[in-house]
Amino acid sequence: MGLRGMRYRIIALVAVLLAVVDATATVAAAKPEPGCPDSCGNVSIPYPFGTSPECFLNNDFFIKCDNSTAFFRNSTIPVVNITIDDGGLHVTNPRARDCYDSVLEKDRWRWLYLSNFTINNRNKFTVIGCDSYAYIRGYIGNRSYFGGCTSWCDSDDSVTNGSCVGFGCCQVEIPKGLNEINITAYSYYNHTDVSSFNPCTYAFVVEESKFSFSSTYLSNITEDFPMVIDWAINGTCTEHLCGENAWCNKTDGTTYPGYRCHCNQGYEGNPYLSNGCQDIDECAQKTHNCTHNCVNEIGSFTCRCPKGQHGDGVRGGNGCTPNLFPVLTVTLGVGISIVLMLMSCSWLYLVLKKRKLIKIKEKFFQQNGGFLLQQQLSQRNGSSDTAKIFTTEELQKATNNYAEDRIIGRGGFGTVFIGFLTDNSAIAIKKSKIVDQSQVEQFVNEVVVLSQINHRNVVRLLGCCLETEVPLLVYEFVSNGTLFEHIHNKEKFLALSWENRLKIAAEIAEVLSYLHSAASTPIIHRDVKSSNILLDDNYTAKVSDFGASKLVPMDETQLSTMVQGTLGYLDPEYLHTSQLTEKSDVYSFGVVLVELLTGKKALLFDRPEEHRSLANYFLSSLNENCFFEILENHVVTDENKEKLKEVGNLAARCLRVKGDERPTMKEVAMELEGLRRMQKRCWDNPELNAEAESVHLLAETNDAYYFGHDSTSATNVAGYDSLKDQILVAIDDGR
Repeated sequence: MGLRGMRYRIIALVAVLLAVVDATATVAAAKPEPGCPDSCGNVSIPYPFGTSPECFLNNDFFIKCDNSTAFFRNSTIPVVNITIDDGGLHVTNPRARDCYDSVLEKDRWRWLYLSNFTINNRNKFTVIGCDSYAYIRGYIGNRSYFGGCTSWCDSDDSVTNGSCVGFGCCQVEIPKGLNEINITAYSYYNHTDVSSFNPCTYAFVVEESKFSFSSTYLSNITEDFPMVIDWAINGTCTEHLCGENAWCNKTDGTTYPGYRCHCNQGYEGNPYLSNGCQDIDECAQKTHNCTHNCVNEIGSFTCRCPKGQHGDGVRGGNGCTPNLFPVLTVTLGVGISIVLMLMSCSWLYLVLKKRKLIKIKEKFFQQNGGFLLQQQLSQRNGSSDTAKIFTTEELQKATNNYAEDRIIGRGGFGTVFIGFLTDNSAIAIKKSKIVDQSQVEQFVNEVVVLSQINHRNVVRLLGCCLETEVPLLVYEFVSNGTLFEHIHNKEKFLALSWENRLKIAAEIAEVLSYLHSAASTPIIHRDVKSSNILLDDNYTAKVSDFGASKLVPMDETQLSTMVQGTLGYLDPEYLHTSQLTEKSDVYSFGVVLVELLTGKKALLFDRPEEHRSLANYFLSSLNENCFFEILENHVVTDENKEKLKEVGNLAARCLRVKGDERPTMKEVAMELEGLRRMQKRCWDNPELNAEAESVHLLAETNDAYYFGHDSTSATNVAGYDSLKDQILVAIDDGR
């Protein structure tokens, strides 16, 4: 770690110690003293924020007021707005810059530490320039984060206003929960000849909705861009500081840990003050829905009919009607009331229970990402193949109330039930074991991804149910179990002949090729494994479980993501770099291909540590000329040995450590389909077998070194990542 990095750590440690002391004092903190200023210039300063110790809750909420300008704590970052309802602190974010005529190191980087506050993920990391790149580093709790972006252009005429996709302007998303960031700006070249239109690289974090790129920014940026910081009070709702007529809301613990206060319904004001939430006079503000007389009440209002009339007095209700026969009306009313009272007793329980059930369903719908799912599906631009929203009653009836005899699968994720709809069509219902609110986005992601796929070898999503505590997904029913069961179950593996295995491999490769290159938006599955491949009665492969999948924008070739997948199938390059590409699926498919060849599981715990990975064990066996010894016994025949070699060679290419050296899924699918068709022709006409083998051997690729030849004779396919290489070259150059 350099001196600069050590300086950051020391500053951060001091800040953490101050925060601990501050938090200790917060428990017994009092409300602001009388006479505390509630503004600085034209910026309102609501409590718990304040401009002096007797006015703010703790040092996290200190606003320095200097010459009628509000600054965030003791920094030089101006505050432009503070919102109470959503916990937003809007500040003007400083920019890092690297100019060709400037050698000031302090201009190149900007650092911000937020203690218990975090940066809202509505912000985006932005880089502006024509030969520019910048990094953003930070921490989410104790976990480090690193990201970057690069921008190119030839002139200010080659960029498009409002577009920030890499030509003059580049933007990337930032994760939730960043409480510390360090931004550093660089330029690849000292291009004094183009200084008239692009003298500097600029890097900053900006609220996405408040920023629109302009070509004039390439020559100079004079305006300040806003950034949103999420704030909350550090603590729990059991010891909250909310005032009267207010309630405490615990935050999610990642974006802004702690809690916030909100005024009760019918009240408005500052919920952090003892008497800050005041009753809203709906009648005076004319926000009521009364047709005649509005009467304000504490926290609410009522509608009354004029004298001599009766009814509900609510607009859109039954309205007010004249009392034509008051005595008769009262008499009949009493008699009818007695009768209705007897009937109401039997209905009251059912009504209350139904209302409670409706509220519970609404609560679960929101918790399970219903609004997020609606938003995602609404962005599908009117797709005709929309998933159905099932009710709890439909699925309970279909599964006989989730009876034990309807269970067709169990696993770490939960349970799968078979059900039958009213038209007797079979469905599969995926039900998680536990409720994990952190997995709501993954659940919504699986619905969105599957709803965009229309392929015969992908398990079709029929719909979902969000009205239960555990969200449910409804798929088409695939009758013959998983590929994992057929490979590793002694009662089923004999049914998987070589012909079936080759057919299944070709179908899996073809659907992954479709996801990578033929889908409207490329999709990386991220969890390709034999247990996620289902088979129907004709042994047709169906790829399932898209919960970890990632949609890839057309202008991106790789994504920085948190590593997800299954050990034994996980791409080692992805595990090391967190850079997700379609070649990660190619590696996982290679492991499945080896499973089909060998009949062995992806992790072999009965072998030495260096051979516990099936991929390593397979490649080692190839290099030791033990290929046929590790294959499934009933798969090998004298007629298909050459085909097995070719499939083994293809699997070895898929398992290369470097993703750039692996084939694409399109190439894999074409090769497997070619082998399948050739073998099918040989089965139909055995006399063509010898000729087909001879022709193929003449076209043998130099990857055959896996079967005993010198590895130095192989042609290595090297990929080239221009951005990565140029960043490594330029990281020490600057302007």
